[in-house]
Amino acid sequence: MNDIAISILLIIIGLAVGFGVSFLINAISGKFASKRADSMIQHAKKEIEKLKRDAAIEQKEEAHKAKMDLDKEIREKKDELKESENRLLQRESNMDKRDEMLQKRQSDLEERENKLSEKQEEIQVERSKVEEIRKEQLDLLQKISGFSKEKAREMVMSQVRENMSKEISEYIREAENEAKLVADEKARELIVTSMQKYAADIASDQTVTVVDLPNDEMKGRIIGREGRNIRTIEAITGVDLIIDDTPEAVVLSSFDPLRREIARVTLESLIKDGRIHPTRIEELYDKVCKDMKQKIIEYGKNTTFELGLTKFEPELIEIIGKLHFRTSYGQNALQHSKEVAELSGLLAGELGENVQLAKRAGLLHDIGKAIDHEVEGSHVDIGVDIAKKYHEDEVVINAIASHHGDTQATSVISVIVAIADALSASRPGARNDSLENYINRLSQLEEVGNEIKGVEKTYAVQAGRELRVVVKPEEVDDLEAHRIAREVKEKIEENLKYPGTIKITVIRETRAIEEAK
Repeated sequence: MNDIAISILLIIIGLAVGFGVSFLINAISGKFASKRADSMIQHAKKEIEKLKRDAAIEQKEEAHKAKMDLDKEIREKKDELKESENRLLQRESNMDKRDEMLQKRQSDLEERENKLSEKQEEIQVERSKVEEIRKEQLDLLQKISGFSKEKAREMVMSQVRENMSKEISEYIREAENEAKLVADEKARELIVTSMQKYAADIASDQTVTVVDLPNDEMKGRIIGREGRNIRTIEAITGVDLIIDDTPEAVVLSSFDPLRREIARVTLESLIKDGRIHPTRIEELYDKVCKDMKQKIIEYGKNTTFELGLTKFEPELIEIIGKLHFRTSYGQNALQHSKEVAELSGLLAGELGENVQLAKRAGLLHDIGKAIDHEVEGSHVDIGVDIAKKYHEDEVVINAIASHHGDTQATSVISVIVAIADALSASRPGARNDSLENYINRLSQLEEVGNEIKGVEKTYAVQAGRELRVVVKPEEVDDLEAHRIAREVKEKIEENLKYPGTIKITVIRETRAIEEAK
């Protein structure tokens, strides 16, 4: 019990002592804090005062600097104003001097003008005197000669016209003859030069193709059981397959070179494959057709590359390639077009025309022949439509339309293409023509001339390149002979088909014949 009371008492005493110590500590801390706060306040005041002094000093320096800058700018402005004032004074002085010079010049001009006026008056007076003298002399001459001025002029002019008319006629005739001679020589020189510069191989396509066989037993396999294989080949290719006694060979006959080529490749592929039956024939035929389309495109690309021509549409390239499988009188159409392009380029170069445009027109002049078996119309009309479709130049379109004379040529290049076309078609060996067709063509030419009234006899010479028409001189005069020549030309162009050009010569002569006995 006493121990508990003592413990409680000790606790109370400890609490009292702790409270007192804590109070004392707080009192001491508060005193120190107030002193520290006062010290900080004093220090802050000093810093504030220092900042105020520094700010005042900085403001004074800035104000001084601004004042100096302002003074400097004012001095510069004053200098500029002074310099401007000097320039203005100088300019004013120059203007004064110029004004003095202008005034002096004006006075000189006025003085010169006055002198000129005086001279003009003197000249006018002299001229009037001369005119009076001339009039007096003219009146005197009229009295002496007995002719008036108008009558004398009329007589002189009449004499001059009479003397000059013969000379003028002679001069015109000589000039015409010389111009014709020079033009003929120049044209002949251009054509010969172009033909010499371009020399192509002469090659004609035939209407049959021979396919070699490894042995004669292959003929039976090609014919097939009851002829089913040969019927299938002829049906899908559109060519005639001729199997005769020729050893180890069969003949493919067709007027279409493209069909004939497809049939040849198909048949050779069947022979190599060894499996010959209708299904296999159709499969190989389809494959060859696809390959042939790519080959046609290659022909077109190679042609444009060889000619140095660019910017062709892909569809137009394919149409150009198809010309390889078209013929005209046995002449390969693509080879003919290349020849015309080369000759056109050479002629254009000689005449100073656009060589590339001439080559392009020459290459495309027969482009309609590539698809004339697919589209109705002449190859000229089809070619014009193709050129317009692929936005070719107007010169190219006109060259296509006019190369057979159906349309008027509107440019030199169109005429060049027509000339090159005639050269390519008419050179020896370029085209095939059977003897029967040749004789028939000459007979038709002669009949055209013989049908005309006043014609005595017509002769086709130079392989049909020239038609000589002999007329009756008592029925046909010179003017009528020209009309007959034109009429024959028109009939030939309307009714006959022929390669190149035909020259019509009308001959009218009078012969006086006597027999001495």
